[in-house]
Amino acid sequence: MLEKWITPSLFEGLQAVDETTYCVELGEAEATRRLHHHWNTDITRKDFAWLQRAGINAVRLPVGHWLFGKDYPYHRSYREARYPYVAGGLKIVDKVFRWAGELGLGVILDLHAAPGCQNGFDNGGIAGVCEWHTNEEYIRFSLDVLERLAQRYSAHPALYGIQVLNEPSWQIPTDLLKRFTTDAYHRIRRHCPPEQVTVVFSDGFRDWREYKGFLQEPEFRNVALDIHRYQCFEKSDVDMDIFGHIRKSAVNLRSEADEIIRESGYQVYCGEWSLGMTLKMVALWSEQTFNHALKEMDEFQMSAAYRGFAAAQLLSFEKYAGWFFWTYRTETRPEWSYRDCVEQGLIPDMGKPRQFTRIHVLLEEAKNES
Repeated sequence: MLEKWITPSLFEGLQAVDETTYCVELGEAEATRRLHHHWNTDITRKDFAWLQRAGINAVRLPVGHWLFGKDYPYHRSYREARYPYVAGGLKIVDKVFRWAGELGLGVILDLHAAPGCQNGFDNGGIAGVCEWHTNEEYIRFSLDVLERLAQRYSAHPALYGIQVLNEPSWQIPTDLLKRFTTDAYHRIRRHCPPEQVTVVFSDGFRDWREYKGFLQEPEFRNVALDIHRYQCFEKSDVDMDIFGHIRKSAVNLRSEADEIIRESGYQVYCGEWSLGMTLKMVALWSEQTFNHALKEMDEFQMSAAYRGFAAAQLLSFEKYAGWFFWTYRTETRPEWSYRDCVEQGLIPDMGKPRQFTRIHVLLEEAKNES
């Protein structure tokens, strides 16, 4: 899945802002040439080996509804191109499963972009459009894609879960989402037993209480709720100083985690979070200026701030069944790049011996000498 702020170099010289306009503007031949090169060079087995060494045990892999080829419904944003999206992504997913299997990592497949777009964001494939829920053909096709994913990868030991839809808009009626999620659960379960594969659904930007009693045992088994927690998209967060961010992470998010775990009846993943505290990434394609409460801090203070912010979030999200940082790597925004955060020491490298272990050894040696 393309997002311009993650890899702006791919969009250089183009008017495109998402994967749909990217493919339409370039045309099939040129879009295929560029994306195939990107897919085969940007993330390789070495990156999965790095994740494994860093102590990561699972990846969340976003895919578009066009993954299986030229059979998806038409949308007016395609213009004259009946099937604009680049084919061949399925081979990349196959490689991901091979690498994950070889290195002992789990994979959660995530339907990140549905026909007609489910949220109006660039990550849904068509920025500014949210029509998935208005067309039964779009909904049916999404269910077909989920079942095809389940069938293709059901026997692979690396398949940990399937997420039925990423970040459906708050505009979509909850009852419609529940109907879709229930249908998706049954489609996936035709091929993936609950003992082996988790079915994941998003909170859809709404209070988890709206799902109380939904998809519960004993009828529904191994279901997980996916929540995303950022502190950079609301004015109140952007205006907050670092102490406010840490307080929110260590107190508010911790209390929320305790409540959700205690009362929801689900296993829960914090499926997306980052160290982003400003809207700077949006400036990559917006001329708007974004001021923020951290702009007066120097480099040393920001380094300490990011470490504290990361630690406070991790302590709260460790309460859940799991967490996934968004994203693995970016070209321009290190606070959104897990690899950069680890290599800069902002997030602990779980693959290295802990410093406190070394301190313990030194203390033991000193005690023995005395």
